[in-house]
Amino acid sequence: MRQAEVTRNTLETRITVSVHLDGTGRSQLHSGIGFLDHMLDQIARHGLIDLAVQCEGDLHIDGHHTVEDIGITLGQAFAQAVGDKKGIRRYGHAYVPLDEALSRVVVDFSGRPGLHMDVQFTAGSIGQLDTQLVFEFFQGFVNHAGVTLHIDNLKGVNAHHQCETIFKAFARALRAALELDPRQAGVIPSTKGSL
Repeated sequence: MRQAEVTRNTLETRITVSVHLDGTGRSQLHSGIGFLDHMLDQIARHGLIDLAVQCEGDLHIDGHHTVEDIGITLGQAFAQAVGDKKGIRRYGHAYVPLDEALSRVVVDFSGRPGLHMDVQFTAGSIGQLDTQLVFEFFQGFVNHAGVTLHIDNLKGVNAHHQCETIFKAFARALRAALELDPRQAGVIPSTKGSL
């Protein structure tokens, strides 16, 4: 069973994340930031990943620690749940439109953290989410999941649409990369023999 639960407690946040990579898209999300919960729900629904996030953060300061630390903890949970990566497809990509917005996300479960993100948000915030923190979320995720991630918002006028296409494409790319390949059952998808 490709599942994991991670708890991460600091002086700034107290977070528990659980993931089931072979789920049905169910979610229980309590980050304290409504729009972030909406984006995490995209990961669950479009990635077919069961996801639970419970966070108590220092939102009286701002959302930075909450958003970044959820990314970190989610990355840790993914790393545990995917295990040795035997049999996975490893690579995934997706293009997702939403009205005028279009985003592309490409992921490699390489074991090497790297984030390349080209997004020019048209607004500084969406609800209570500072759009600068979207980068921090993904940086935390890639550093702790050990993935290479390319995120490009190709078109967009409405910041809500821009962000939503990013998270939906991320979910679809994850789903493709984590899918078990029957032709590679029990095989680590690397010429090195490890990832």
